[in-house]
Amino acid sequence: MKRILLLLILALCYSIAPAQTIYEEFESRKLDTTRRLKIQLPRNYEQNQDKVYPIVLVLDADYLFEPVAGNVDYFSYWEDMPESIVVGVIQGDTRYDDAYYDDVNYMPADSGAAFFEFLGLELIPYIDSKYRTAKFIITVGHDFTANFINYYMFKDPPLFNGIISLSPDTAPSMGDRLVQRIPAIENRMFYYLATGTDDIKGLREAAVELDGQLKTVKSEKFNYYFDNFEGATHYSLVGRGIPNALEKIFAVYRPISKQQYTNELMKTTKPINEYLTEKYATIKDLFGLDNPIRVNDYIATATASEKRKQWESLKAIAAMAQRDYPDTVLGDYYMGRYLEETGDPKKAMRVFQGAFNKEEVEFITIDMMLDKADKIKEDFGY
Repeated sequence: MKRILLLLILALCYSIAPAQTIYEEFESRKLDTTRRLKIQLPRNYEQNQDKVYPIVLVLDADYLFEPVAGNVDYFSYWEDMPESIVVGVIQGDTRYDDAYYDDVNYMPADSGAAFFEFLGLELIPYIDSKYRTAKFIITVGHDFTANFINYYMFKDPPLFNGIISLSPDTAPSMGDRLVQRIPAIENRMFYYLATGTDDIKGLREAAVELDGQLKTVKSEKFNYYFDNFEGATHYSLVGRGIPNALEKIFAVYRPISKQQYTNELMKTTKPINEYLTEKYATIKDLFGLDNPIRVNDYIATATASEKRKQWESLKAIAAMAQRDYPDTVLGDYYMGRYLEETGDPKKAMRVFQGAFNKEEVEFITIDMMLDKADKIKEDFGY
């Protein structure tokens, strides 16, 4: 009995393995020194051998790593963003040298140029080679390092797909350069900028000015977000900015919400099944993740199809659900509803009856399916 209890406890621990943090020493040729890394792997990373993960690169990891890693773990737990590998570069007193730029052309120079190459030519390739990474990277910086990560926008293509810039200490001409550069970037880019009303005066003014400039950028592939938090200081804005940034950048990844159901599904001019397939095609294209369609999203789109009497959309959604979840009642229920509404009640009855030995999903129970079959039988005398 004791052995059985022990096995049950071990199995439970295995199934809810927490995110794990690893410390590594990285020998850099570009920097001619060793840098300490802090890496958080997603929950059950070792067990999910076929899964790949986006990267969240955190500068100033001495104090930014924990708030970023905690939010990433929390958001991914609730499926509001994909599980991700969080990589922190501990900088300490080197942050000023790492973010150094030339006083004439305002581009990385000397120690700043070396750090620029360290991140792009050494660190990211190392993480890609050691861990199972998807081709999507966002980075986070604060004041000096928030300015520094902008320089990667001028690479072709940019090293990062998303930037979280918290109260940046912007170099002269940075705003003008970004405005000129961004329209030429071919990849989809996410850019989040934050300040606070009680931020350091010069930084707050610079952030507000930069916001005004970035809002003028005309590019369908540039996704820009800005927050000016009421009462937030230079340091407290970090705690408010990180979750806001993750929520906005990964909005398309989240399950379909009640608001999206009302404002998008119930109003879209395209067939609702196309809305569903395009959502997951976007997730694959952006994040490199070939995720199965969630049960929640099947139910939301199927319900909207019923409400709007888009029966061909309902048929397509039901067929996809039957393919993705063949052992559940999900696809059979909606296929039965399609057949009911399009004039084939006998076939609908058989579909409802045929699901009697399958797994129930959400509100769709076996009793509901059999009741529907019985009602058709009674109405039509089959």
